[in-house]
Amino acid sequence: MHDLSGTPAAENPPELFSWEFATDPYPAYAWLREHEPVRRTTLPSGVEAWLVTRYRDARQALADQRLSKNPVHHAEPGKTGIPGERSAGLMTHLLNIDPPDHTRLRRLVSKAFTPRRVAEFAPRVQELTDRLIDGFAAKGEADLIHDFAFPLPIYAICDMLGVPPEDQDDFRDWAGMMIRHGGGPRGGVARSVKKIRGYLAELIHRKRDEPGDDLISGLIRASDHGDHLTENEAAAMAFILLFAGFETTINLIGNGLYALMRNPDQRARLQDSLAAGESGLLETGIEELLRYDGPVELATWRYATEALAIGGQEIPAGDPVLVVLAAADRDPERFTEPDTLDLSRADNQHLGYGHGIHYCLGAPLARLEGQTALATLLTRLPDLRLAVDPDELRWRGGLIMRGLRTLPVEFTPRQN
Repeated sequence: MHDLSGTPAAENPPELFSWEFATDPYPAYAWLREHEPVRRTTLPSGVEAWLVTRYRDARQALADQRLSKNPVHHAEPGKTGIPGERSAGLMTHLLNIDPPDHTRLRRLVSKAFTPRRVAEFAPRVQELTDRLIDGFAAKGEADLIHDFAFPLPIYAICDMLGVPPEDQDDFRDWAGMMIRHGGGPRGGVARSVKKIRGYLAELIHRKRDEPGDDLISGLIRASDHGDHLTENEAAAMAFILLFAGFETTINLIGNGLYALMRNPDQRARLQDSLAAGESGLLETGIEELLRYDGPVELATWRYATEALAIGGQEIPAGDPVLVVLAAADRDPERFTEPDTLDLSRADNQHLGYGHGIHYCLGAPLARLEGQTALATLLTRLPDLRLAVDPDELRWRGGLIMRGLRTLPVEFTPRQN
């Protein structure tokens, strides 16, 4: 790791972004919180950025409107953000814009993405969950990433967007390419983005002629004082809901299940609670799993529009800033025993879904999927256990997301 902050480094600074770091980044983040809570670092892409690791500073940065989401404020905007989104004409989404455009687009999109719609979708999420478990329950073994955590949010978001069933396997293939190439060359992701963009353009045209009760039709209909989404805006919004909505949920389910298997006392508490027909521990438990080892390690890119200070550190105008949610959510100044998994943790204002005006729009859907997935798996396959030594598991490379490549498990075979 290169220290570019100009301040003397404390003894034995940790190495960031190695495969060893990806397996367990939390000791390194603890070191940064203590010694250099706002540190300028060279990322694997060669981009220099500031990492913010303390909870108080992270919360401030996430809400500071001097930190723009728009890549135009960076000298090399093509090196940040989602690979391929610029060339595919998918830049005008909520992760790349600021007020007043952000305010307008979020208000329009919120009309098609309401809590009521998510609640109405609950039976479909349960149906998808059961169908996927049915596919491997009799085998006594599964890879819970490939067989379960990956397809569940893909099919769910496709249903919400209004992608016809006969096209959903294509989406699954494209999403798989984005996952596989997430930590490698940007070209692999860019090719998938281009294919998704082409498909969304066709689907939007079809929905204009034959609208349905789905999210893309809702985006097309959405208006605010006569202000409609343009076709590019509708395509960009559908794309980011897909992109942001599937990998975060894959990781929430995968990381969450792994954490429960590594903490058998907490898992037993949850299973006893579910068996008693209670939902309270499941609801607080999802929040704790988001805090303890959440799906989003670093918040998406921000850029200083003017010189500012974070945690006493001066940030020059134009510099990228990355808020390390995983570090902030284990800050002992904010959370009691932060490295301990406590499913009943009450005071849990974690930053797993962000903070401020960019708080995740899809958080209610992700919570629904996470709760449904964990509750159903632990109820239907109660003796679920890891099938390999934990040291054999590998985490996907990448900067923003945190998730397992595979999660092999064994259990007593169950007939459907």
